[in-house]
Amino acid sequence: MLAVDLDKAVLRRLGCSGVGAWRKILLLAAVGVSVAALFLSLFSSSNSRVSGLFSAADSHNELFLSSSAPPPPLVTLPALRLGSLGPAAAPPRFPPSPSPIGDFDALAIYRAEFDLKEPPLEDVPVLAPSPTPVVTYAVAEASSSNTDGKAKSFAPEVPRRPAIKIPAFSPKTTDRQLVYAKKEIANAPPLFNDPDLHAPLFLNVSMFKRSYELMEKILKVYIYGDGPRPLFHTPELGGIYASEGWFMKLMEGSKQFVTKDPEKAHLFYMPFSSRQLRANLYVPDSHSNKPLAIFLRNYINTISAKYPFWNRTRGADHFFAGCHDWATYITRLHGELRDNAIKAVCNADVSEGIFIRGKDVSLPETYIRNSKRPQRGTGGRPGSKRSILAFFAGHMHGRVRPILLGFWKGRDPDMRIYEVLPEEVAAKMSYVQHMKSSKFCICPMGYEVNSPRIVESIYFECVPVIIADHFVLPFEEVLDWRAFSVVVAEKDIQSLKDILLGIGEERYRIMQMNVKKLQRHFLWNARPKEYDLFHMTLHSVWFNRLNQIDSQ
Repeated sequence: MLAVDLDKAVLRRLGCSGVGAWRKILLLAAVGVSVAALFLSLFSSSNSRVSGLFSAADSHNELFLSSSAPPPPLVTLPALRLGSLGPAAAPPRFPPSPSPIGDFDALAIYRAEFDLKEPPLEDVPVLAPSPTPVVTYAVAEASSSNTDGKAKSFAPEVPRRPAIKIPAFSPKTTDRQLVYAKKEIANAPPLFNDPDLHAPLFLNVSMFKRSYELMEKILKVYIYGDGPRPLFHTPELGGIYASEGWFMKLMEGSKQFVTKDPEKAHLFYMPFSSRQLRANLYVPDSHSNKPLAIFLRNYINTISAKYPFWNRTRGADHFFAGCHDWATYITRLHGELRDNAIKAVCNADVSEGIFIRGKDVSLPETYIRNSKRPQRGTGGRPGSKRSILAFFAGHMHGRVRPILLGFWKGRDPDMRIYEVLPEEVAAKMSYVQHMKSSKFCICPMGYEVNSPRIVESIYFECVPVIIADHFVLPFEEVLDWRAFSVVVAEKDIQSLKDILLGIGEERYRIMQMNVKKLQRHFLWNARPKEYDLFHMTLHSVWFNRLNQIDSQ
C-alpha cells in the first residue's frame, strides 16, 4: 500500500505543477529509493526464515539416530582384491565423527518400526546360501526377559577411538600374510606321531597342525570399543549360552592375538552378546526378534560410517560369536552382516540359508553349571563298565524329540528314553550319572538344530548320537566326527537300537577312547591352553577367513 500511495502522489505532483526537469528527476530518484528500501526490508525478513530452516535441518541430521526414522542407507566401497591398485581415492584426513552409539536411547531406534502384529523374523522366506570357495582337509534352555514389559535404555559411554592410518601401498601386508598362510597350509608337510595331537580325531592332522601354528604366529584381531554395556563387553559365563561369554572374555583378554592397531589386524571382532540383546531388547510376549535385528543393523551402519575397516571388505573380515538361538536370525536386516561377516554361532542350521558352510563357524554349545570351575564334574566310567546302551531325558522341544519318545519311551530296557527323568529313577541315579554310565548319549535337536548334550556327552566321555539333519557339526572343517560320534538321520529314529548294536565292541572301545582324547578341545580354561575350546573356535574363524581369500 505504501508504494501505491507514493506512486499516486508523484503522478499528481508531476501532472499539476510546472516544475523543472531537474525536480522531476529528483522526485523519481526518491521514489526509487523508497521502493528499494521496502524490498530490502522484506527480503531480510524472508532470509532469516530461510536461515532458520537450514539450522533446523542441521539439528535434525545430528539427531537422526535418536529419532524414529530409519537411518540413511549404508554406503560401502568395493571390496579390495589382492593384486589390485588399491582404493580409488583416499578418504579425507580429518578425525572421525563422534560415535552416536553411546548417545541414543536403545529403544528409540526401533520404536516406530516395531509392530506387535508383525510375524517374527523367523517366518521370513529363507535365502539361498552364497557359494563359497572352500579349502578342505584331505582325508590321510534357559532365557530371561524384562518384567516391566519394556526394553532397557543404556547410559552414554565415551567410545574408544583407534588411530586410523590409511596404508600407502596395496595389497596390504595383512592380506599378503593371509595368502602366504593359505599356501603354506595347502602344502603342509606330513606329520607323524605328533605328541600334542591325537591324529584319528582329525581329517588331516598335518594341515591342522600347520594352520594352527600359523594362526599363533600371524593372526592379530582388532576389537571394537564401541557399544553400550551390557549389550557389549559383558560376558555371561554360566548356563547354556556360556560359549559366547567365555569366548568374549578370553578374546578381549588375549595379549597374544589382540592388537590395538587396526591396520595390523587380520580380523575384526564385534563384541556384542546375543544373550544380552535378547534379555534387554526383546519385548515380552511380542514373539518377535525384530528390535534386536534393527539394533544390530544400526550398529553396523555406525561402525561402517565411523571407520574404514568394514567397507574395505564389506564385512568379510569381521566376526562375532553368539550362542542364543536368535544369533543367526538377528543378522537379517543388514545384508553384508548376514552374507559376508563370519558368524560363529551355536545355531548352525544350513537349511535356513543364513548360516553359510565354509564361511561361518559352528560354535559348540556348552552348558556351564559352575562359571568359576567350568570343568567341574567332567569324566565318566570306562567303556567296559557302562551298563546302559542309550540314554536321553529332556523336554519336548521341536519336531524330533516327540518322534524319539514315540518310538522308544518305556519300550526297551536298553533304551533309557525319558521326557523328564522320573523322580523314582532320579533318586537312584541322577541325570549326570546316567550320562556317565551310558555307552551312547542321544542328542536330538530341540527347537533349533544345536544341543548342549553333544558337549555334555564329550565331558562325560559318552559317545554322542546326533539327530539333527541340517546341523553343521562344530569344527567340521578339521575334526572327523565319524571317529567319536554317531550321526543318525531323523528318518531312521525307529532303527536307532539296531544302528547302535551294529557298532561292534572293538569299534565302540576305540570311539569311546577318542571321546576322552577329544575332551581337551571342548574345555574352557580361565587361562587359555593350547588346542582348547577358545583356540579351536578362533582357529575355525581364522581358517574360514582363509577360505574367502583369493590366493591367485
